[in-house]
Amino acid sequence: MFGRPKDVEGSFDPARPDTRTTRGIEQTAPPPEALAKAFGRPEGSTELLQRAPGEQPPTADRDDPAFWEDKAERDPWRDPASAAVIGPPAVREDPAEKQSEAEEGPLLSTREVLFGRRVSPRALGALAGVALLLSVVGGFIGRLTAEEGNPLTNPDVTLAEVEQGEDRPAGAVAAVAQRVVPAVVSVEVRVGAQGGAGSGVVIDGNGYVVTNNHVVSMAADTPGSQVSAVFHDGTRAQARIVGRDVKTDLAVLKVEVANPTVAQLGDSDRLAVGDDVIAIGSPLGLSGTVTTGIVSSVHRPVRLAGEGTDTNAVIDAIQTDAAINPGNSGGALVDGNGAVVGINSAIRTLGSGGEGGSIGLGFAIPIDDARRIAQELIRTGQVRHADLGVNAKSVSDGVADGAQVQNVQDGSAAAAAGIAEGDVIIRVGDRRVGSADELIVAVDRNPVGATVPVTVVRQGRELVLNAQLR
Repeated sequence: MFGRPKDVEGSFDPARPDTRTTRGIEQTAPPPEALAKAFGRPEGSTELLQRAPGEQPPTADRDDPAFWEDKAERDPWRDPASAAVIGPPAVREDPAEKQSEAEEGPLLSTREVLFGRRVSPRALGALAGVALLLSVVGGFIGRLTAEEGNPLTNPDVTLAEVEQGEDRPAGAVAAVAQRVVPAVVSVEVRVGAQGGAGSGVVIDGNGYVVTNNHVVSMAADTPGSQVSAVFHDGTRAQARIVGRDVKTDLAVLKVEVANPTVAQLGDSDRLAVGDDVIAIGSPLGLSGTVTTGIVSSVHRPVRLAGEGTDTNAVIDAIQTDAAINPGNSGGALVDGNGAVVGINSAIRTLGSGGEGGSIGLGFAIPIDDARRIAQELIRTGQVRHADLGVNAKSVSDGVADGAQVQNVQDGSAAAAAGIAEGDVIIRVGDRRVGSADELIVAVDRNPVGATVPVTVVRQGRELVLNAQLR
């Protein structure tokens, strides 16, 4: 397997200088001339590199010594039994590197530099000049940065004078908010997987909270529903519905807390258009939100009919441009002294379905009405409202507006007073009536059983009829 092929006698074929196939065996080309001269046979030698089996190597009588120098046999490089010793690297030393490794001399002192003539005076002068130039340039750049780069310190700029604001006046918004915000709570309602949120105002130290009926109506008659009040400090308490009034959109809750902050109630009848007011509540779930505005109008009849609630009310509202959004319902409308003058209840919006935000048209229930309703709900759990006993619609003849009677209920106060269908009611007591909604709020401001004068227009004549409200 490893022998020479048949008819091949040597390792090379001297008769073939180039690569070819001899008897099916490919031969390599001769080596380059340089390799052949370095490793080839001496010129004229016919000795082969490989001997035939059994052939003995030729013996030659050598007269040359085994070593070419005296005592060369003791040279460790020629002794295969000598030990190996690691010596230094076989490189030449760099004089510059050797000089850098030389020990550094002592440093020159200031006296030697100045008086020892160790440094040229010209070099010292050049060094001082460079230092002086750097100091001048640095000072110039520093002045530009300090004066030109900061307009607050530019002598050519005059700053407006301001007074220190740490001592806020008693009527400032910040001072009012600090006193009233702790008395406003967030009201959370959960009925199964559904929920709602609004605001409320603590009106009594026993834990009574007034809010809107439409905030809690979904939980009023539903078993398993939960109503919670979350105070400004994060305290959460379960709330119980004491009573509701769908005709004024008011409700009273009871929470069991110790020493709550109670809001001071003001006088809504003393409000005038243009008075500063502050709205406090939890719009969109953001508790403790404070917005400011003015009273835009008073005695504004507004009909409330909350979707998904049983609210069907007409309120004698305070109109304000303070930002009010969903979640503000039941919160406080506060005057500049910090007294609650209204309960925020509704907004007008340009969004479809009432889903838009505030456009500066917010409405609050006057606190005089809310106080009366809340006290009756706490005492009896329900409220009775004065009723004239008519159904009316808004009319106008181009000169005067009023509420035209469509029908009169049997046995009602209107029937007893002689009010007939077709009469146009223009006044109830001292309250001017210009629409059907104004008729409702004008009657509701009177207690049950009160006798009030009702001015009607019948066939072009004004009549004053006394009606005892029932």
